[in-house]
Formats: sequence, C-alpha cells, structure tokens
Amino acid sequence: MRTDFDPAVMSRNDFYKLLTSTVVPRPIAWVSTVSADGTHNLAPHSFFTIASVAPPVVQFSSVGRKDTLRNVEATGQFVVNLGSEALFEQINDTGTDFPHGVSEFEAAGIAPEPSLRVKPPRVAASPVALECEVHSTLGIGDSTVVFGRVVHAVVSQDVLVDGHPEISRLKPVSRLGKDEWGTVGGVREISRIRHADWRGPAGGR
Repeated sequence: MRTDFDPAVMSRNDFYKLLTSTVVPRPIAWVSTVSADGTHNLAPHSFFTIASVAPPVVQFSSVGRKDTLRNVEATGQFVVNLGSEALFEQINDTGTDFPHGVSEFEAAGIAPEPSLRVKPPRVAASPVALECEVHSTLGIGDSTVVFGRVVHAVVSQDVLVDGHPEISRLKPVSRLGKDEWGTVGGVREISRIRHADWRGPAGGR
C-alpha cells in the first residue's frame, strides 16, 4: 500500500516538509558572501549539487530572497565551504535569521580566512572551499538557483590520501527531514559494470 500526496491541494509548507524528508541526504553548501558595503555573510543551503564538470560549475538554491542571494547578485561571487562534523553546531548557528547587515562570522564566532580568487572569505576551519564566480541564476517559483563557476579550490592536507579527499577524513554532515542531520556512517563500494562484463540483473546473479 502507498499513500498519495497531491501538491495541488497541500499547503506549500506541508509539501516542502515531504520533499525535504524524502530527498535525503542533502549535502550542505555553507556559502560565504560579502555585501556591496563589505559585510561578510555565511549561511547553509541544503539544496546543493554539481551542475557541470567542464567548466566546473556548482549550484545551490536560495528559498526566498535571503542575504546570500542579494550578495551574490550584487557582487557576482561566493564561496562554498564544506560542512564537517566538527563544525556541525556552528553551521546550525549560521542558519539563524539574524537581521540584515549582521555578519554570521562575527555573531557565531567563526574565523574567516582570505580567499585567493574572490572577495568573500573562506571558513578557516572548513576542510574544503570552492571559490566561485556567478555563472548564472534561474528563478523558479519561490526559489532562485545560483550557478557558480569554480575558479579555485582548496583542500586541507589533513583530509587528503594520495592526493584525493578521503571521506572518512572529510566527515561531511548533511540535512535530512525535520530537524535531523546525517553523518556518513557506513560506506559501501561497488564498481560500475561495463557492458562487456554484464552478467544479468543483480537479483538474478
């Protein structure tokens, strides 16, 4: 048996809760920006993924018009910082609805560091930072998708193994439904099967 949910008859918030409880886990773009007057901003966005490899483009969605989106539109730059387990509470702190003009870096006591290619600062304690210039934006309903071309990336040596980020060292956190957050937990590995090696559906092997 299944239960049907119709977005045409449900409230916006009720269907939002359904979507965010089923599209899980969602990686977090901890986005740092700077306003036109120089105020630093830092906020988590859980609608986040890779949009393109060549050129390297990442995307996140701003639900509503928040300071992150205003700053991105005003300056054309932002940084995506990886949110790790060690920074879990600080990430949540920066999701607070501070008044416009308040720097989350200062309010939450988060140390910034200068970026190399863009004006917004990076989170000093974040193991990975992707410095981005805005590629384009797309308005969809009550949200705006921001596409950012990655112009520089930095990765802490502490999380690299043979020059590659190691998941057990990155320890990223993700958003789930309600007030739930996820950690990596168990990791499974499986190689993609070439057609030449195909031996039939997994259930029949």
